[in-house]
Amino acid sequence: MAAPAAPRTGRLVGLDVARCLALLGMVATHVLDARDPDGTISAAQWLAGGRASALFAVLAGVSIALVTGRREPVRGRAGWALRGGLVVRALLVAGLGLLLGIPDSGLAVILTYYGVLFLLALPFTGLRTGPLLWLAVGWVLVAPVVSHLLRPHLPERGVESPQPDQLGSPGRLLSELLLTGYYPALPWLAYVLLGLAIGRADLASRRVQALLAGVGLAVAVAATQVSHALTRQADVVAGLLRDRPDLDGGPALLDEISTGMYGNPPRDGSSDWLLVVAPHSSTPFDLAQTMGSAALVIGACLLVVGTLGRVATRATAIVFGAGTMTLTLYSLHVLLHTEDVWPPDDAAGFGRHVAVLVVIGAVFVAGGLRGPLERLVSAAAGAVSRRLAGARPS
Repeated sequence: MAAPAAPRTGRLVGLDVARCLALLGMVATHVLDARDPDGTISAAQWLAGGRASALFAVLAGVSIALVTGRREPVRGRAGWALRGGLVVRALLVAGLGLLLGIPDSGLAVILTYYGVLFLLALPFTGLRTGPLLWLAVGWVLVAPVVSHLLRPHLPERGVESPQPDQLGSPGRLLSELLLTGYYPALPWLAYVLLGLAIGRADLASRRVQALLAGVGLAVAVAATQVSHALTRQADVVAGLLRDRPDLDGGPALLDEISTGMYGNPPRDGSSDWLLVVAPHSSTPFDLAQTMGSAALVIGACLLVVGTLGRVATRATAIVFGAGTMTLTLYSLHVLLHTEDVWPPDDAAGFGRHVAVLVVIGAVFVAGGLRGPLERLVSAAAGAVSRRLAGARPS
């Protein structure tokens, strides 16, 4: 969310469009009902549930790649200086997340987890696209299994959003941020690894853009279909139902979890849960599906913006300007979601949320301005980077 400086080329405007879509997708899942009146999954939930936050995490990896050298990682003293700035960025974003956990917004605030993901990504910032892609694939396969084995031995999650008072129990807070929380950073690192790989690629290349969109779509569809085939098997259904005896069959169980699993499968559940593809389940199939959808969105946004002329690109940059200041606007959205600040959620409320965020983003981009929180975080990170590099501030 604390993205690099405002983009000046069409291809980077495409990234800002993707960031804007991720922000609005999260707003939709927060404000709109997950089910229609007849009980079916709503269009907003079907499109954005689990996918919007995953897109945010993948774009975090893209941002880290852009900050640390784009296609060629910055090495030596300059590389270490940039990584020092990333540490500052991570700590500020994580601290803001803790503060946003205080208001009664009813949301699981992602920012503290987001800061942890920045820190976990540091050892991988010197790698290029190929190794990063293989690491992402391996992480998808291994991290959910490690989580499944470790979580029964850890304290249960305390709150939806980490808060400052949890700093008094650092072990429990760390277990929530890494494994038991709503956005568990250990399995979610797969998203950042994919984003790093994307950011190290030649994003100006139409071939790369098309590969992102096409392969992303194929992976998302394949992960969904394979998971559905596996979770229809009688022995798998029996294993899942042992942990949910309140449901009367496999179809009822899969429908129940289709709106999300709050970060992880059941804590002491069967290993069969690793086969589901439900939103926010952090299983291999959930990670693969949402990583594929994120690559699809990023590739499609880059492709579409790349076809536009100069004037249309500028207009697109303004209309989707919220994507340049997602840290500020996400924080504003959390505050607006508290009952004391904003009316109760409904369809009209979603329109008001979108209008506020889009208009603010457009005004800032049209005026050549950066979001206030983006400016603050970048200034602090830049000051540390310059200090570590031994350079004087300009």
